[in-house]
Amino acid sequence: MFIVDKLPKSITAESYRSLRTNIQYSSIDKQVKTLVVTSSNAGEGKSTVAGNLAYTFFQNGKRVLIIDCDLRKPSLHRKFNVSNEEGLTDVLVGTSKLNNVMKKIDDNLYLLTTGTLPPNPAEIIGSNTMENFLEQCKINFDYIILDTPPVQVVADAQILSTKVDGTIIVVRAGVTKKEDVHDTVNTLKKVNANIIG
Repeated sequence: MFIVDKLPKSITAESYRSLRTNIQYSSIDKQVKTLVVTSSNAGEGKSTVAGNLAYTFFQNGKRVLIIDCDLRKPSLHRKFNVSNEEGLTDVLVGTSKLNNVMKKIDDNLYLLTTGTLPPNPAEIIGSNTMENFLEQCKINFDYIILDTPPVQVVADAQILSTKVDGTIIVVRAGVTKKEDVHDTVNTLKKVNANIIG
């Protein structure tokens, strides 16, 4: 369940709207249109944050695409209750067209699931094809939110953070260790990721 959709007047939903506003004003010179949402470790809530954030931008009148870029353990198709038969990887390798595989969640809110899980996730994520795909998406969407694997587990989020306008690190209160957050920030800084929150 995405609380911004189900309980839009709740305090939690208001917190997500505050996050949206902070993102919108995080850069004066360059609009933040593409975002990586990641965490240090699994189970810290990054997919939930990504989904709720997508809803807040959509409710603000924006055209939004949320992409599940966790090509190892995808979860957004379950959270949105849609099929994961075809998706991102199928588009990138040229066996499917974006318009045929992205799911319309609401009027201007779309989801692209991972699709076929590849044997080489990092190579696909790091490819020029992926970069060109994101540039093409910018033409048709106001915001593109990428849900990625945790930074401490694999390099995918680090790779993707170099291809987007901003990166958000999700920290679970009372669970995430301070050292892990510190390591995650340093790992992302090594590739000059624009960490905006």
